[in-house]
Amino acid sequence: MSLYVGNLSYDVTREDLERVFAEYGDVKRVSLPTDRETGRPRGFAFVDMAADTQEDTIIKSLDGAEWMGREMRVNKARPRDDSRSGGGNGGNYRRTGF
Repeated sequence: MSLYVGNLSYDVTREDLERVFAEYGDVKRVSLPTDRETGRPRGFAFVDMAADTQEDTIIKSLDGAEWMGREMRVNKARPRDDSRSGGGNGGNYRRTGF
């Protein structure tokens, strides 16, 4: 199961997220995207949990909870939409290598 976690503090670390979500079960992976220019977190993350059965409990417990001075948003992560434009390359072609 993959969860989207939004409205995070820019000071948050992967370890912070792992610690919070570990209270609800085994954390498989935490992805914390960073800004290319500044290197700081972008304010959201994806947390993959080992068991899908914990999803509703986690969302009910953490969505809207105040953490690190922010009101956290937690919901099911949606699959990535591959139909979006590829970033100015015409939208129909995807770079596969260099």
